[in-house]
Amino acid sequence: MLDYCLAHTTTPPWPLPDLERETHLRTLSPQMLSGPIQGTLLGFISQMIQPRRVLEIGTFTGYTAICLAQGLTPDGIVHTIEVNDEMAWIIRKYVALAGLEQKIQLHIGDAAVIIPSLNEVFDIVFLDAGKMDYVLHYELALAKTRVGGLILADNVLWDGKVPANDKDATAQALRHFNDLIHQDPRVDNMLLPLRDGLMMVRKK
Repeated sequence: MLDYCLAHTTTPPWPLPDLERETHLRTLSPQMLSGPIQGTLLGFISQMIQPRRVLEIGTFTGYTAICLAQGLTPDGIVHTIEVNDEMAWIIRKYVALAGLEQKIQLHIGDAAVIIPSLNEVFDIVFLDAGKMDYVLHYELALAKTRVGGLILADNVLWDGKVPANDKDATAQALRHFNDLIHQDPRVDNMLLPLRDGLMMVRKK
């Protein structure tokens, strides 16, 4: 089914296919990359909303940052945060190849420290860093998200372990996160069974 979906989805623009290949060649956990189906969806969302400010928490190799930059306004910026400084070279390489050096601002460090320091109001937030920190990152990001803005959280099904109530610590943390979102009166939400689960949240 996934192969059929990929065959009927617009091919991601260059240099994303090259970045996907290099991620598989150069990193130990290439499965962390969002890939063409989810990346295309994020690009569509960005193009529909045309955000001025985007926050990404968890850059990895920069694939989704490039996708999220596709719909930016002329003065728009993606602020993307990555805790692992060893990823900086590949992120900067492909941001430059995409011609987005003025559109994507990379922050290396702890998101819990960096987010409060950003004097911005965000139209879109993408959560994809440490799953045990999702609740903390969500609260920090929600405070800086405009009314009507979107927060998207990746991997919220955790290979099916979350709905199965698996005792895995990460699955339990994500189960708590999903419950918290669903019960939060400040937002509307929808959990999509896309890839490893994508929680969509709209701030009221």
